[in-house]
Amino acid sequence: MNRLILSAAIPALLLAACAGGPAQLQVPILDVADVPRPLLLPPPHMPADLTPAGVRAADDHLALEEVNGTEAMAFVAQSNQRALAALTGDPRYETFRRQAEAILTATDRIPSPSFLGDGIGNFWQDAANPKGIWRRTTLDSYRSANTEWRTLLDIDALSRAEGRDWVWKGADCLAPDETRCLISLSDGGKDAVVVREFDASTGLWVEDGFILPEGKHRLEWLDRDTLLVATDFGAGTLTESGYPFIVKSLKRGQTLAQATEVYRGDIGDGGYGVSPSVYRDKDGAVLAVLFNRPLDTFRSETWRLVDGQAVKLNLPERVSVFGAQGGALIVSNDEPWTYLGRAVPPGSLVTANLDGLSGADEVIAVGHSPVIFSPGPRESLQDVRVMSDGIVAAISDNVVGRLVRFQPRQVGRDSVAWRATSIPVSANSAVGLGDSSKSRGEVFVSTQGFLTPPTLSLADASSATIAELRSAPAKFDASTHVTEQFEARSSDGTMIPYFVTRPRDMAMDGSAPTILFGYGGFQVSFPPAYKPEMGKLWLENGGVFVQANIRGGGEFGPSWHQSVLNENRQLAFDDFAAVAADLHARGISSPRRTGIYGRSNGGVLTSVTLTQHPELINAAVIESPLIDMLRYHELPAGASWIGEYGDPRIPEEAAWIARYSAYQNLRPGADYPRVYITTNTRDDRVHPGHARKFAARLTDMGYDHLYYEETSGGHSNDADPVANARRWARHYVYLSQQLMD
Repeated sequence: MNRLILSAAIPALLLAACAGGPAQLQVPILDVADVPRPLLLPPPHMPADLTPAGVRAADDHLALEEVNGTEAMAFVAQSNQRALAALTGDPRYETFRRQAEAILTATDRIPSPSFLGDGIGNFWQDAANPKGIWRRTTLDSYRSANTEWRTLLDIDALSRAEGRDWVWKGADCLAPDETRCLISLSDGGKDAVVVREFDASTGLWVEDGFILPEGKHRLEWLDRDTLLVATDFGAGTLTESGYPFIVKSLKRGQTLAQATEVYRGDIGDGGYGVSPSVYRDKDGAVLAVLFNRPLDTFRSETWRLVDGQAVKLNLPERVSVFGAQGGALIVSNDEPWTYLGRAVPPGSLVTANLDGLSGADEVIAVGHSPVIFSPGPRESLQDVRVMSDGIVAAISDNVVGRLVRFQPRQVGRDSVAWRATSIPVSANSAVGLGDSSKSRGEVFVSTQGFLTPPTLSLADASSATIAELRSAPAKFDASTHVTEQFEARSSDGTMIPYFVTRPRDMAMDGSAPTILFGYGGFQVSFPPAYKPEMGKLWLENGGVFVQANIRGGGEFGPSWHQSVLNENRQLAFDDFAAVAADLHARGISSPRRTGIYGRSNGGVLTSVTLTQHPELINAAVIESPLIDMLRYHELPAGASWIGEYGDPRIPEEAAWIARYSAYQNLRPGADYPRVYITTNTRDDRVHPGHARKFAARLTDMGYDHLYYEETSGGHSNDADPVANARRWARHYVYLSQQLMD
């Protein structure tokens, strides 16, 4: 899109870190079309034929899609050598690396807790244990200044003993005692895992335990000797995205070939594959067994196992199930829903009778409302924990969190209503819910802000009280900076909120080096968050950090996300460009000093911003990205995201995807800044071919850039904190070179 009319709004929410309100600036209306640009030629690599065959025929870098292909790995080796010379050879690199490693391996971090039987579990990584240890303690010991931990499983030692690059991917322990646990281990950080049964009471692998080979498994405990497993059962049992669509009951001692089928979707299903869920009461008794069958990225059918048979539930296709309470499911609808004759607005929290949803006659008391919570215009439900006699929810109000306990109460002989009680948390902060325990009636809660380190607390659902457990120490000097929230007007007039964390005494003359972060997809929200490595490596050096809450996220509920799906995707890119232009109009930054950062879906955003609005930026970190949107469905596991972007196999949809797909929209004669593209060879979620091909095409067209590909760690970059420190050091060296030098 060549023409955007952007204007600034009056500053909105003031965070706690601010000292006084942001200045009321006279901000001119900015028309991006007025910014001088060179006359650009049409994109020479846009296929004339947008069919899959035509797109493939026009692609001169298909060899780079072979993950471990000879040509691909030669390209990676050559590119890595050049990138490392430019980045690790910078005099700032070693300082940044040491600072990042000190933060990521610090022993004074808050150990992230989970309930584990009558104790507390934690997975911990530091310099001595880069692959990590799974350990446990008591709650009393966890509260103390000198917590005594007992190691259950040492992943570093296991990797050495077995000669494997094991990466911890979690433990699923059977309630109520939680001694039998399914441990998921990834070879090198891939999403695919092997599963082994572990006894947390003895610290040993179970001799006759469950063992599943590597795969993208979906599994749940049904009882001590039975698992519900969705996985690769052989030829014809995976969707085109590589996810399972069959659930089987696996008994102890059986092989996968001997398991009994209990539910089947279809090989043409979309999304991330069928998955079982088992909901229990506080004593571990099963309340409901459900199967989620995804139709596409966001639409799904919900089925219930009743007397050995799967029964489809009368729920919306866009719905989230948070748990079971008694004979009811606690759900949130992401589309309009009429339930029991009542119109339920999208984004509401609802209690729905299980038997009624299964097709049985449902009787509801006169005056009883199934709606627990409905959001206001700037509110959204962010997370929910279902307890035995109440519900704890994190709610976002203009991208700032609050904590609420909902509890049913009798308001008449035949009438029940839900009473909301606020649980006090820090003002102007993000609120996150951690693990919860129905048997204890407790849930872990974290609060944090851009300049405020995380605090971990324990909330009691029965009393609606909260007690602080630990507070993380500051990892950078926040006294020099403030955080403000502004809004920018997008191309269709929608106001887009964004946070600015900047030096307190900064001159508003456009000279500040500024990182603009965005994501805008999959209904993922980005509230204020403490980013210690960013604070140390960027803010302390005088930088500005901006977080744009563009459409596509979940900050304002389902409509904020759904308004930019498929053919409307351009609006999300317009939102991001509007924020960049608004920063410049306010004097916070300027094109010369503005860089953008995004990863995964954020790689679509940053690569499109580069090709559509290079005049707004001078740097871009494009990490683990989707970029070739005309072939994304061909690269595993791309077809699972068709509900977000559309289907390039359909001519009409291919036409509007082609308008923005950055790989095909690179043009000669454009003033692209030197960009930094980075990904991971073992990323089996977003294929490394996207990043490789984009870098190769930039080379073909004579554009300066850096490309680096890590060879271990997977999509989430959490395999090793020492390696992760090198990653952040590379990012911030590049951004410093482009925006500060």
